[in-house]
Amino acid sequence: MKKFTFIGAGSLDFTKDLVRDILTFEAFRDAELMLMDINPKRLEYAVKGVQKIVDAGNYPATVKSTMDRREALKDADGVLITILQGGVEVWRHDIEIPKKYGVNICVGDTRGPSGIFRFLRTAPVLLDIIRDCEQVCPNAVVLNYTNPMAMLVSYLQSMSDMNITGLCHSVQGTADMLAGWLGARDKKFQYTCAGINHQAFYLELKVDGKDAYPELYKAVRREEVAAEEPVRIEMFRKLGYFNTESSGHNSEYVGWFRKRPDLIEKYCTHGTGWNPGAYAYILDEYLGREDTWEKEYQEWLDSAEVDLNRGEEYASNIFNALFGDHTPYFFNGNLKNHNYITNIKQGVCVEVPVVATEEGIAPIKQITMPEHLAVLVNNSALIEDLAVQAAVKGDPNLVFQAVLFDPLTCAVCSMDEIQQMVQEMLDKNAEYLGYFKSLKIEMEAIHEKDR
Repeated sequence: MKKFTFIGAGSLDFTKDLVRDILTFEAFRDAELMLMDINPKRLEYAVKGVQKIVDAGNYPATVKSTMDRREALKDADGVLITILQGGVEVWRHDIEIPKKYGVNICVGDTRGPSGIFRFLRTAPVLLDIIRDCEQVCPNAVVLNYTNPMAMLVSYLQSMSDMNITGLCHSVQGTADMLAGWLGARDKKFQYTCAGINHQAFYLELKVDGKDAYPELYKAVRREEVAAEEPVRIEMFRKLGYFNTESSGHNSEYVGWFRKRPDLIEKYCTHGTGWNPGAYAYILDEYLGREDTWEKEYQEWLDSAEVDLNRGEEYASNIFNALFGDHTPYFFNGNLKNHNYITNIKQGVCVEVPVVATEEGIAPIKQITMPEHLAVLVNNSALIEDLAVQAAVKGDPNLVFQAVLFDPLTCAVCSMDEIQQMVQEMLDKNAEYLGYFKSLKIEMEAIHEKDR
């Protein structure tokens, strides 16, 4: 019997979907499913949801819950982390403070000033979780779904030797979208995708062994396709390769789309995809669900049907490859770069093709990105690396320097405005940054440290 521990089980949809997937494997039908959260109401609902899946599949699995993290982790074989550090009333300031300075953010969970501060709040909590793992389940496989993925995984892999990787659904999700555009869902669809999380590119794209990019250029001319992803399609036309993340996300990672009202109107307003790029899109979604999530989840609990088919998330397949029936599983994982991508800075967190086997998780090929893409990806990776160093050293100056070079931020703000904005965000997050030596930006002190 294998034990799977969910830290942040109150992420209700994630938890029930990942449990559903795990139980589809014969080796895990009798698993112990341990749910842990700091919110007792959400934890109670998580237990009900997971038990519903177990009952519907007539699985011999057991469902347990606790608010004691160490108890939850003890002797776990697999650990899944889906936490959100601080509620909406905390992270809304990641979106609202930058807006005062002209930085218009759509999601704010990955990079830029919003992503960096989400990382800084979350890093010490995830490190505490990993320290518990080191003591009570040192051989566990830890899969992190919490954003910002690249910075958190890089930080944790720098601080611990635990078996940790980060997972996201943007690679397989975008691949499915492209297959649909190309009418290739029932054909052999292959790709090589690499870069960093939320900024990876399909370097190869094939349908039945033939280069699919010529057909993709034709597809994006169709009116219904062009309307779906305005930002990504514009980047594809100018860069020559398709990107893994939605238009709304992409628009805030670069300096081309959100720096002027006319550009926001043109690229970030009328898209028909799930996230065209409206200001504070995800914040508004969360605020809208604050009073409805309980009713919506209860309606699902009361419904008769339960879908027991495995979904597209990687986690269950990885666990099965590592300690289930050992069927190898190929996916895109987040690992520190040890020449996996030759022209991206070594040591930063990259998202590359890997395979999971009973021997572990390993990259399957060495990749050199097209040079113009390497410029874009390296810029983001270097900024993320500065933010990771800021967390490791507890240095507010490094936080400022990381935000200073963010493409969108520096497209609309002066250096002085960026410093004022970052200082305001440091002050606002003071209760979560107690591990910092100071929260005051003092650039003049840099040379004193060197002497």
